[in-house]
Amino acid sequence: MLHPLNPAMAATDAPPVMEARRWLSGVTFPADRPLINVSQAAPVESPPLGLRQALAEAALNDPAAHLYGPVLGLPALRAEVAGQWAAAYGGQIGDDQVAITQGCNQAFTAVMSTLAGAGDEVILPTPWYFNHKMWLDMAGVTTLPLPTGPGLIPDAPTAAALITPRTRAIVLVSPNNPGGAEYPAETLAAFRDLARARGLALIVDETYRDFDSRPGRPHELFTDPDWPDTFIHLYSFSKAYRLTGHRVGVVIASEARLAQIEKFLDTVAICPSQLGQIGALWGLRNLAQWVAGERAEILSRRTAMTDGFAALQGWRLLGCGAYFAYVEHPYDLASDEVCKRLVTGQSLLMLPGTMFQPAGSSEGRRQIRIAFANVDATGIAEMFKRLRAFQP
Repeated sequence: MLHPLNPAMAATDAPPVMEARRWLSGVTFPADRPLINVSQAAPVESPPLGLRQALAEAALNDPAAHLYGPVLGLPALRAEVAGQWAAAYGGQIGDDQVAITQGCNQAFTAVMSTLAGAGDEVILPTPWYFNHKMWLDMAGVTTLPLPTGPGLIPDAPTAAALITPRTRAIVLVSPNNPGGAEYPAETLAAFRDLARARGLALIVDETYRDFDSRPGRPHELFTDPDWPDTFIHLYSFSKAYRLTGHRVGVVIASEARLAQIEKFLDTVAICPSQLGQIGALWGLRNLAQWVAGERAEILSRRTAMTDGFAALQGWRLLGCGAYFAYVEHPYDLASDEVCKRLVTGQSLLMLPGTMFQPAGSSEGRRQIRIAFANVDATGIAEMFKRLRAFQP
C-alpha cells in the first residue's frame, strides 16, 4: 500500500490500453492465427522519409533543436498553424492564439487546468475518450455524462439540462474517439450557442480532422468573429504525420486563455519537444498530398468496416469514422469479458465499452471499440472471419 496517496489519484481508473495489453501476458498465438491488435489508435509505421530526413538534419546541424524553446511553441510553427487553420476553417486566427503542447492529451490537461478545479463540473458525451475522464478524476472535477443519441451524436438541449452553477465546460471530440461519429456543423454551432449563453467554455478536440470523410470545412465555429470568448480547439500531429513518439499537439484559444495555459506548460514541461515541432512544421509545409493519400486509405478501410458489420449477424455498428468503429456485440456477457475471450479464442485485441462509459453502464457492457487504422483490407477481412467463428 502506498502512503500517503492522493485520494483523487487513487480513485482514477488505470490506463485502459495498458490494462488491455496485460490480457496478452502468457498467451501464445498460433502461427496460423497471429494477433490482430485493434485496441489502440496510433500509427505504427515511421513518418515518411522526407520528414525523417528533416528530423535528422535538425538533430545533427541545428544546435537550437536541443535547447529549451518558447513555452508556447516555436513562432514559425504557431504562425503556420494559424495561417493554415484560418484558410481551412474560413476564420481569423492569430499567431498569438496558437500554442504548441507535448501532444493533444497535454493540450487538454493544460486547457482544463485553467477552467476547472476540485468540485467543479465538466460535461463529457458518452462514450467518452477515457484520458479526458481520467484527467478530470485526477483533478477532483466531477464528470457529467451526456448520453448520445442516434449515430452517437450529442444533443445540446439534453446537455443544457445537466448544467449547474458548478459547470465550467463542455468537451466534444469530432471525428469522435471512441465512437467514430462526425458531428454535424449545426450540432457544434448549437453547443457553441449553449456554452456562450451559459458562460461555459466549449472545447472541441479535432485530433482526427485529417480523416474526416466530408469535403470542405467540418464546422463554422472559427467564422464567428467572437469565437475566442467561448471556443477552444485542440489538435494532434501524431496521427497525420505519424509523430506519436514526438508528442506535438495544438491549442487554439484566446490570448488571455493562453496566458494562463503558459503557467501550466512551463510547470510540467517547460517547452514542447523542439525536434517534434520541427517535424510538424516540415509536415505542414510539405505533406499535404501525402496526408490526402493517408486519408483515402483510412476511408477505404472505413468502408470495409461498414460493409463487414452489415453482413455480420447479431452485431450492430453504432458509429464508424476516422480510426474507429464502435459496435454492439450480441452476447450475454459484459464487453470486457467478451474482449478477454476474443484474445484467447480468436487472437483479437479490442477495447470494451466499459472503458468508455460510466461505471455500471448497461450500454458499456454491450459495446466494443475497434481501432482499424493499422489493419489493411486483408487484415479487416480476417478480423471478420474470426468474429464469425467466435464462440464465447
